Amino acid sequence: MISGVVLAAGTGSRFGGTKQLTLHAGKPLVQYAVDTLAAAGVRELLVITGHDAAAVEAALILPPGGRCIRNPGYAGGQSTSLAAAFHDIAQESEAAVILLADQPGVSADTVRALIQRFRATRKQIVRAAYRNGPGPSLLSREIYAVAGHLHGDVGARVLMASHPEWVEDVVIDADVPPDIDRPEDMAQLSR
Repeated sequence: MISGVVLAAGTGSRFGGTKQLTLHAGKPLVQYAVDTLAAAGVRELLVITGHDAAAVEAALILPPGGRCIRNPGYAGGQSTSLAAAFHDIAQESEAAVILLADQPGVSADTVRALIQRFRATRKQIVRAAYRNGPGPSLLSREIYAVAGHLHGDVGARVLMASHPEWVEDVVIDADVPPDIDRPEDMAQLSR
């Protein structure tokens, strides 16, 4: 079984508030990641909330198999949300695709490509390699325990840098979908 994880616990300090709830084309930003994972066919979907958790959870429409996990240590950075996800992920989960709540342009096709490559190679980490940089990753079950011991505001990129032999890239013929970090990023996305 392949799981999907949406990291949606951040404070949005550079944005000036809870950016996960900011509407784009009538939907909160966080909903795009949820919809992408659901469309890609993940069997389990976890949304990791923290800052403003009740409001983020209330704004979501989750598919069957979707649930929210509150990360009480979210102030410790992205690594704490990964640890929360891997603590509560289903026992039968073989791998998890990790998406950010503030990157609405990731497509279901990209997620399916990551899953397909994982099934073909069984690599520990499968990463989207866009024309101008890396994108979302899939982490295999054997990485869950290792990722659960990361510290600070880092994701799996630390593991990829220290263990490049674990990484399998999937070439995506497109630019990296932008992260929404500041209000001007949102204005540009809306254009």
